[in-house]
Amino acid sequence: MAVYVDAAIWKWAGHLWCHLLADDTDELHRFATELGIKRSSYQGPPKTSAPHYDITGFERDRAVRLGAVECSREQIVAIFRRVRVPNGKAQS
Repeated sequence: MAVYVDAAIWKWAGHLWCHLLADDTDELHRFATELGIKRSSYQGPPKTSAPHYDITGFERDRAVRLGAVECSREQIVAIFRRVRVPNGKAQS
């Protein structure tokens, strides 16, 4: 299993943001907890079909140091497609 981040390129609330995804939702939550990201920041069904967290560029740098795989825009889109939840049914 792996955890992934794309480039922190979009601006919002004075920060640059990116996505944190994982092959498994439990791994995603574990990794986010290790980063100090609150569970309330989680985005998943029914809001979005691909379980993920939006994280700041600062958090991204820490995620990479902790082992997250850096991905291009094309790679992260492929991962979104792979991890999305069929029919929007929530996982853990």
